[in-house]
Amino acid sequence: MDERNLREILGVLVDRGLLHVGQRQDVLNRGRDQARHILLDKRAEMRRLLGRHRVAYQVGEIELVASFRFPRQDGDEGLVDQELITRAVAEHVGLPYVHLDPLKLDFKLVTETFGGPFAERHLVIAIDEDERALTLAVADPWDPELLESIARVKGKQIRPVLAQKAHILQVIVEFHGFRRSMRAAELEHRSDLPDIGNLEQLYALADANQIDASDQPIVRAVWYLLNYALDHRASDVHLEPRRDEAWVRMRIDGILHVVHRLPRVVFPALVSRVKTLARMDIAERRRPQDGRFKTQHRDDEVEMRVSTAPTAFGEKVVIRVFDPGVLTQDIERLGFFPRELNLVRQMLASRNGMTLVVGPTGSGKTTTLYSALHHLASPRVNIVTLEDPIENVHDAFNQIAMQPKIGLTFGSVLKTVLRQDPDVVMVGEIRDAETATNAVQAALTGHQVLSTIHTGEAAGAVGRLLDLGVLPFLLSSTLVGVVAQRLVRRLCPSCAEDDILTEEQAQALRIPGTRGRNLRTRRPAGCPKCRYTGYLGRTGLFEVLQVTPRIQRLINDKASTQDIKREALNDGMLTLREYGIKKLAQGLTTFEEIIAQTDDRPVY
Repeated sequence: MDERNLREILGVLVDRGLLHVGQRQDVLNRGRDQARHILLDKRAEMRRLLGRHRVAYQVGEIELVASFRFPRQDGDEGLVDQELITRAVAEHVGLPYVHLDPLKLDFKLVTETFGGPFAERHLVIAIDEDERALTLAVADPWDPELLESIARVKGKQIRPVLAQKAHILQVIVEFHGFRRSMRAAELEHRSDLPDIGNLEQLYALADANQIDASDQPIVRAVWYLLNYALDHRASDVHLEPRRDEAWVRMRIDGILHVVHRLPRVVFPALVSRVKTLARMDIAERRRPQDGRFKTQHRDDEVEMRVSTAPTAFGEKVVIRVFDPGVLTQDIERLGFFPRELNLVRQMLASRNGMTLVVGPTGSGKTTTLYSALHHLASPRVNIVTLEDPIENVHDAFNQIAMQPKIGLTFGSVLKTVLRQDPDVVMVGEIRDAETATNAVQAALTGHQVLSTIHTGEAAGAVGRLLDLGVLPFLLSSTLVGVVAQRLVRRLCPSCAEDDILTEEQAQALRIPGTRGRNLRTRRPAGCPKCRYTGYLGRTGLFEVLQVTPRIQRLINDKASTQDIKREALNDGMLTLREYGIKKLAQGLTTFEEIIAQTDDRPVY
């Protein structure tokens, strides 16, 4: 740590009104003691992350000032943190500031430009390259000798940009740590024999690439991938074999990103390690398998559900991340407007009857059902769930996993469950006539039934149940309501900017009376909290159909889906598109998200 640089940084912060003189002096007085504490903590953390005893770590001046966690003195809320200080220093020394998003960096460029130890010691990574210049993200703006030496070695012009030290270290640990694991595995298990999982091979030799699932490089590689996924709020991790390589893709806020490209030779070992964790048969590669395991992330236990499937180039693995904090929420946090929230509460307050949640795969039905069960749970209520598989183990519910191979199906188990004195029964999905009939019978005999069914809109659930053989007079007397839903990305509240909906966009949304009017909305901008995507998390769009006496009569008369929908709209139901328009007007999401997730089929 250079005291001259520290004084310069403090002077910049005082001049900008971010710190007052007393805080400046406090840093100068207590800086050395504070730096020793930071050094001990950070070295221990780096040893754990890098998996070795010797690490190169020095406390930087920006890091030291940020560790005091001073509140801002310029009138804005928040702390004088690393990002704020780094931005101020970048402007002071005339360097561009960049926020490093690992998902947007070139893994090959980062790992091949500099070795891990060099990058770790000098806190430098390459983020862009062309024929003439190399763009480097650095944490220390006062080290021109480093840039000059790199320019001589690389034979290119160097374009330095300033980035947060914490972000540079994160990239070094994740990229170089993962690369070391891959290299070690590739060297140890390289083989000239053909890949027996690839259907394009002309011949195969048994067990050519069988790799020990407890191999240490592979163990660390999987550890890096899972931590990367959890740190970036990924909901799914895809391990995909290709012809000459393998891909790791992660779904974040509903969008898939390519995170890594792996050597093809180490991919079977990676798959074997994940299958071992999920207690699957690692020798079985021809049939799909399902499994699960739990891992610790910070202070929370996170459940991972693993699914494998044989493809043309080998086994594909998908790891679905079930964060309990996301899966089981208060229903108030799901995104309901007051009217719809009140209707859902009325449905859940029914002592008997059937409530359905509908929508395509990935629309958040499971989260809504679990949140509804959480709302109903109490020591006085016996809740039994029938799931295939159990999405999240919850000690307030009696959960039963379906096992069709031994005759344990939704339809058959439901009869047994009714003899278990249930108050609330959750059926994971109504797929066939037997399940539909038994679910209606359960609701008819005084039980509250929650379930899902695959239809696009709320009114369509009625026709689907009738198609499965449910008698109209039974359905009309048991169905309490239907909730259709979709998920849209939520605008980041920290950086969203005001915008105006254009006339063309308003016409595309079929908003009446918009000609010549300026409709105020918000648009994504990007900040460190949202990884400069402009979006942070997702929120629901809901179409809540309450079964009123008039809709009961329509069901009893086997009316069409359009007739039922028209009556529900007359009762005040919002379509998914209309619900999205309201969220758009409130600045919660964007025009593009609404158009992508909803349609606007007119009701004739």
